[in-house]
Amino acid sequence: MTTTTTPLHGLRVLDLATLFAGPLAATLLGDFGAEVVKVEHPTKPDPSRGHGPAKDGIGLWWKLLGRNKRTITLNLSTPGGRATLLRLAADADVIIENFRPGTLEKWDLGWEELSAVNRRLVLARVTAFGQFGPYAHRPGFGTLAEAMSGFAAITGEPDAPPTLPPFGLADSITALATAYAVMTALAARERTGEGQVVDMAIIEPMLAVLGPQTLWFDQLGYVQQRTGNRSANNAPRNTYRTADGTWVAVSTSAQSIAERVMRLVGRPDLIDEPWFATGAERAAHADVLDAAVGTWIAARSRTEVLAAFEKAEAAVAPIQDVRDVMDDPQYQALGTVTAVDDPDLGRIRMQNVLFRLSATPGAIRWTGRPHGADTDEVLTELGLTPAELAALRAEGAL
Repeated sequence: MTTTTTPLHGLRVLDLATLFAGPLAATLLGDFGAEVVKVEHPTKPDPSRGHGPAKDGIGLWWKLLGRNKRTITLNLSTPGGRATLLRLAADADVIIENFRPGTLEKWDLGWEELSAVNRRLVLARVTAFGQFGPYAHRPGFGTLAEAMSGFAAITGEPDAPPTLPPFGLADSITALATAYAVMTALAARERTGEGQVVDMAIIEPMLAVLGPQTLWFDQLGYVQQRTGNRSANNAPRNTYRTADGTWVAVSTSAQSIAERVMRLVGRPDLIDEPWFATGAERAAHADVLDAAVGTWIAARSRTEVLAAFEKAEAAVAPIQDVRDVMDDPQYQALGTVTAVDDPDLGRIRMQNVLFRLSATPGAIRWTGRPHGADTDEVLTELGLTPAELAALRAEGAL
């Protein structure tokens, strides 16, 4: 496969964002061939470079988040930095930014100025609360979206506090939504010839994935409560401990699967109960069903449980940590985790591109590069002379 066969070959993206939602959206585009240029402040690089564990002083998260991106430095608040960004924007298809609303405008780099140099530009603006409204100018992160959306309120045990996820869930979902929004805007551009602004508020994609909670409340006044690993919509649905001290998860979203599980665990009599006929009624009798399933699983090893469920065509999965994921045969078959050469760390393993395309697959061409590594190359390609680069550096713009 050559670069020109990738589906987004020729798409030029400027990643001005920091931390996770905006930059990850740019990563997703870069994985399928977009030419992504990561723009960072000369003295204040993207904080994700220092997030999480490091090896030999090298931040590992950045190796993933910064893959398939060339990196340059640019101080947008300086006259030279502003002028250089406008030159970059004139030749770009997409800009992704996550400054607080009004920041680009303060630097005279708002939509009016950007679209004036490139009417086909798509500007994706990723913020916690969106570009307008009473909270728009507040600082915010994905954690606040996980709290405000209702996610934390329904996560955890009934008698325990609301629970936040131990990773950037809202940011990751927003990144997926932003990449989708950008591609939608680009598709519209094919018809109209004009770019547009994407206003992405992190609090909204999080709400979108929580299902019909707003509809339930609107029509029934129903407010979903915390149920731990149980579901209000079906049972048995829980995690269960095996005889060898490991855990498995069981789901019975389909009636036929629920019936197979009960036959497997030796309680076919429960299938004949009037309440067994619907998921909601089964959920109301979760104590009985969990006892039946849990007792059966507790008497067997995880290997035995998984084999028996597979034979019975019932839905089960082991509770895995990252060690298990790395060795899981299904992930191995899919190539979900792949090995990549890195100039600093050698051969490293990370998540592969997000999905497989049969004719124009994506690829990891390189891992996250050092801060500003490609500044001279990118700006020289733009047409800047050595004298201009030197002047920008003297100004503090690079």
